[in-house]
Amino acid sequence: MRIAAVDLISNTCFPALAADELGFFKGEGIDVQIELVPMLGATRALREGTADAMIAGSVHDLLIEFPDWKGVKLCVALSQGTPWLLTVRTDLLAERGDFKALRGLRLTAAPGPDLVFNKMLERAGLDPDRDLEIVDLPGVDDRNVSFGVFAAEALAKGEIDGFWANAVGAETAISRGIGKVHVDVRRGDDPGDARHFTFAGLATTDDFVAREPEAVDAAIRAIVKTQAALRVDPTLAATVGERKFPPESAALIAAVIARDAAYYDPVISQDAIRRLNAFAQSIGALSGPVAYEKIVASRCRMLWAA
Repeated sequence: MRIAAVDLISNTCFPALAADELGFFKGEGIDVQIELVPMLGATRALREGTADAMIAGSVHDLLIEFPDWKGVKLCVALSQGTPWLLTVRTDLLAERGDFKALRGLRLTAAPGPDLVFNKMLERAGLDPDRDLEIVDLPGVDDRNVSFGVFAAEALAKGEIDGFWANAVGAETAISRGIGKVHVDVRRGDDPGDARHFTFAGLATTDDFVAREPEAVDAAIRAIVKTQAALRVDPTLAATVGERKFPPESAALIAAVIARDAAYYDPVISQDAIRRLNAFAQSIGALSGPVAYEKIVASRCRMLWAA
């Protein structure tokens, strides 16, 4: 199974990487190749058939290539809730969660997550186009770039005042003494349902489900088992990090996964889909409500509790 990923040095989609590195995919009898592709390229790869599945940090990205969820299915949640944090420079004099303090700052967010970021700012009473500057980072579209770590480098160079990215990026900035977490919607800094806008998941096409149902089932079982293993023993993440990540990120990943382990739940609930669809409609990415059964394959739902 060929799986496209938009970010590898990340906690967001970590259960899929761990399923590969810890042998859970092989234990289910499937050979998996996970390839990093530039930003929104994973959804394009899925549409064009150069990938059989994709791991998405933001499942709403699928709507770019699969309008109104036509032709695609969500198989399993990799982690629950909007996964990104807003990390700002350490010398910003503001209380955590104070959105007014963001006025006039120069911030960055990756394509896809930026849609969540902008809507969150609006819910907090800010105009993303006028109250602050959201910039693109040169080189971010290169093939081997993992956004969180890349953004932490930009913060260290003084190119930005903060970034909206995964917790590995945040932890990188914190460990260097150059950044601090300012907003974490999953842990209470939420100006209005932003924690439910999206989630990380594994997706595939309707065609692949019909053509290779056993492979889809095996991938889901492997991820469910991996999530359970990480919840029981988050230190397993260190083994994965040593093999998959550069040294600095490898040294940080176990602590990040220990904090995130509670979010590694495979279930995609009807409420999660309802909130996801509401967010997608609010940004013009979805024309109207789509039934849960049209988005989540029935065969997948039976495997989450297996």
